[in-house]
Amino acid sequence: MAALAFVFLMATAVEARAAAAEPPSISVLVPVVGSVAGIGVVWKTDVELRNDTSQEATVALSLPAAVDEPTILLTLPAGGVQRFTDVVGEAFGMAQALSPLRVQTLGRHSIRVIATVYGVRGADITKPEPIPVIYSDPYYPLRRLDGLSFSDDFRTNIGLANLGEKEASFTLALQRVVGRNVAVARVTIPRNALWHQAIQAIFPLITKGDDFTVIVETGSHDTYVYGSVIDNRTSDARFIPPALGAPPAQDADRQTQ
Repeated sequence: MAALAFVFLMATAVEARAAAAEPPSISVLVPVVGSVAGIGVVWKTDVELRNDTSQEATVALSLPAAVDEPTILLTLPAGGVQRFTDVVGEAFGMAQALSPLRVQTLGRHSIRVIATVYGVRGADITKPEPIPVIYSDPYYPLRRLDGLSFSDDFRTNIGLANLGEKEASFTLALQRVVGRNVAVARVTIPRNALWHQAIQAIFPLITKGDDFTVIVETGSHDTYVYGSVIDNRTSDARFIPPALGAPPAQDADRQTQ
């Protein structure tokens, strides 16, 4: 019995030393990047990496929701900058993909990440739109997307990403007036997957209108939510990051006046 206890203690000590020896790293996330065809436009994402530290940085880039979850490694010298025009094609060599982009830096400080999305229409390019980069855990059980539109002038897409180890369930509620659900949808997303849909595909019975809000509820961590509103005439896009919680009471008062 004493021998077994000794073996167990030795194994525990080895595991502890291995964990202590593993170097720290910092991960940040671009909620979505892509090279993908839309309505009359091909969407692409440019990414810029900036090493603002005084030391060389080792960086891993990965597309966790793409086929085979590709990863590339690179080093950035102190003060160095790496730009990827169409990060899916240039960095990963893929013709098309749609996925969050995880940027992992070895050490205790992340490099700075800048991402912009734009559409290509023949020889023309739409106005680049910045994509906010996530530097900390964004989880909150109730998140909302404000200012959505579905009309002759605008269209809206909604994205849900699950980067957890098991499937995640979401409930989406569309509201025109705060607190009053017009339609509700439930979606289950597999692990390491991105679900990106037009708002009228999620809520097929809705009528046209502007200034919708979609409330997204989930109990799963490692999940991400975003929206995009696209001008049907110019294809210019507006990225919608989530706000936390239900709309404030003053919004309800303003909408009912």
